[in-house]
Amino acid sequence: MILFAYVAAIVICFYVKYTIPYIQTFEYLIFLKEQMRLSGFMTNEQPRGNSQPIHALPERERVSRQMIIKTGISFLHELGTDQICKVCIANSGSCCIGCRHLSNGVGCQQRNTSCTAWLCGYLKYMLYETGLLKEWNEFWNQVPGQDFREDYTPDYIFIEQSLSIQDQTMKDLSEALAADLQELAQSHIAIGFILTLREKIDKNIDRLMDYKNDPKQETKIKKKIKILSSPFHRFHKALSEYRQRQINP
Repeated sequence: MILFAYVAAIVICFYVKYTIPYIQTFEYLIFLKEQMRLSGFMTNEQPRGNSQPIHALPERERVSRQMIIKTGISFLHELGTDQICKVCIANSGSCCIGCRHLSNGVGCQQRNTSCTAWLCGYLKYMLYETGLLKEWNEFWNQVPGQDFREDYTPDYIFIEQSLSIQDQTMKDLSEALAADLQELAQSHIAIGFILTLREKIDKNIDRLMDYKNDPKQETKIKKKIKILSSPFHRFHKALSEYRQRQINP
């Protein structure tokens, strides 16, 4: 009898020490698998019905730093923004004044992601009116390492969205705005009028982005931008025609 009790005690100890932990571990693995399935990480299991994995990541593309810069420059070139830049430069309002990478008569000698992403008030205004500013900002928000007139962007990065190619040319908008700015620069006695106007527009568009969840402030700032841009008669005419083409291609 004593021997039987001794053997039974050994069996129970063995069960407690080895079998129960194994069962608990097995149950935990089943639980963990179920959680991963519900979270969308079990890629070998098909979603039920029309549901999609909760944490499924969008497709990302590996691109080089140089390609990022080229994409930004090409996008602005297609918009014809160089016409606007020429007016500011002619009126001593170059955005690159004092930069060590600028060479007289040649231009920038060291392109970087930061300067490519940066927009002056007039370029920002043009993208704002054509509905492209949000896309531009979201694209550059993916690019790390931007600094003042230089960058620390890695040679290769992953992005989730690129800049879309416009179906219709917008160079007529840039030409119209450039003509308006040239006329303002010549008609105003105050030196640097268009440069001051540029900074005011820039400041208000930035404020608009900050108050995008405040309808009252948003309406107020949009009204301010409309007043500041009221002298752009050629541009508003070209913008109206552009929007009409968007509706009736």
